[in-house]
Amino acid sequence: MSRIKIEIPEQFFFSCTIPVRITDINYGGHVGNDKILSVAHEARMQYLKSIGYSEMEFDGVGTIMADAAIEYKNEIFYGDNIKVSVRALNITKIGFDLIYKLEVETNDRKKIVALIKTGMICFDYEKKKITAMPEEAKKKLLH
Repeated sequence: MSRIKIEIPEQFFFSCTIPVRITDINYGGHVGNDKILSVAHEARMQYLKSIGYSEMEFDGVGTIMADAAIEYKNEIFYGDNIKVSVRALNITKIGFDLIYKLEVETNDRKKIVALIKTGMICFDYEKKKITAMPEEAKKKLLH
């Protein structure tokens, strides 16, 4: 069986810390796989806010997730603080990828717990169709 392999960039220009809540824990005693995508969503919102945007206000258009891939590396537990680093890559006329590196620190050692890629497309929610990416947004994603 082939596995997803997400290539991570050498540099990230944004990071935030997201604490693990008790509601993130599943019957296995660790963060559930569905909650990992929720962590990416929160990090994406914080990243977009840091460059002056939101998912619904992206320089005059909205964004919508076209795809997602998650590569699980280690368990995450209640009480952990997840450092999420985010970077935009593969910018096209209509969209871009966001790469997320999730890390936790235990015993003074950082370890990667998950890698995520989400494909984001520019979307006109009134017309319900894909639209071109604004040039100013492209510039901000590249920093």
